Amino acid sequence: APIAYYFMSQWLQKFSYRTDISWNIFLIAGSGALIITIITISLQAIKSVTANPVDSLRTE
Repeated sequence: APIAYYFMSQWLQKFSYRTDISWNIFLIAGSGALIITIITISLQAIKSVTANPVDSLRTE
């Protein structure tokens, strides 16, 4: 994140209408990625726990 912040701020300073990038953007993006990861892993864990092991043994 610090490297991305540095390069993004350097890139944004080259425009005629200058704008600043804040750390909130990185915090929101990281939190969103973490939430999506937790939801995905939780759903896969619930799916594997509720599956009947006999069904998977029959197909092998």
